[in-house]
Amino acid sequence: MDEPIPVTRDVDWGTAKLMPDVDRPRAWLLTVDGAPQSYVDLDEPTHLEFEYARRLAHVVDCAAEEDAPLDVLHLGGGGLSLPRYTAATRPGSHQDVVEADRGLLALVTEHLPLPDGSGVRVHGADAREWLENAPAASADVIVADVFGGSRVPAHLTSVEYARLAGRVLRPGGIYAANLADGAPFAFLRSQLANFAAVFAEIALIAEPGVLRGRRFGNAVLVASHAPIDTAALARRTAADVFPARVESGPSLARFTAGATVVRDADAVESPEPPGGAFSIG
Repeated sequence: MDEPIPVTRDVDWGTAKLMPDVDRPRAWLLTVDGAPQSYVDLDEPTHLEFEYARRLAHVVDCAAEEDAPLDVLHLGGGGLSLPRYTAATRPGSHQDVVEADRGLLALVTEHLPLPDGSGVRVHGADAREWLENAPAASADVIVADVFGGSRVPAHLTSVEYARLAGRVLRPGGIYAANLADGAPFAFLRSQLANFAAVFAEIALIAEPGVLRGRRFGNAVLVASHAPIDTAALARRTAADVFPARVESGPSLARFTAGATVVRDADAVESPEPPGGAFSIG
């Protein structure tokens, strides 16, 4: 059997690379401009290499009874890791993936094809425009993992964007976003304020070292119009290789205290990660 060969291609937002994992026969790491975007094992779609991806998967796992199909909207595609996971763990789910980088989408669909009957549809479109045109109350789960390189685009960081997400979710639905920040957390706190202004319940999943400001890192924001099962999330995140903490209620209110919502006119990209925070090779 031929050894897999790395693939490099210029895409809309940079240079993408697909690099085979020497330890797993049909597994690939996707990077854009050196920043890791996704890890995909074509033979084992439930294997999620990145910690933040596992935390997003925990949210999906807790969104409904085990095995129950879901209508999921993914904003940001990457290597389609989480759609593959959801298709495997919740057969019969209907999933739409919205990815603005059409060149990246073409690369992934060519080299990392979805299995037949996955129930996953991919769309080359802007995430916010998709939300603006999506039917109200049409999604059980919205997963946002949108990075232009290593930063969340400004038009996806405002309270108006949060309202659009709230409109598209069903009453018991749940929103989860992968974000990145470091102390003093001006960006992360503003995002929590945005979603607290729209949703009745919010929570945050992150490693203690990140929350204490010791390093720049990922955090998963969770929001819902209905109560969030933070106990179930906490059990799952605590059992990970790199355990995370689930903050909600008074502790999260203290973390967010003083933060104000950000409107479209003042919205900015998420902060640039410090050198070496995420980049490889």
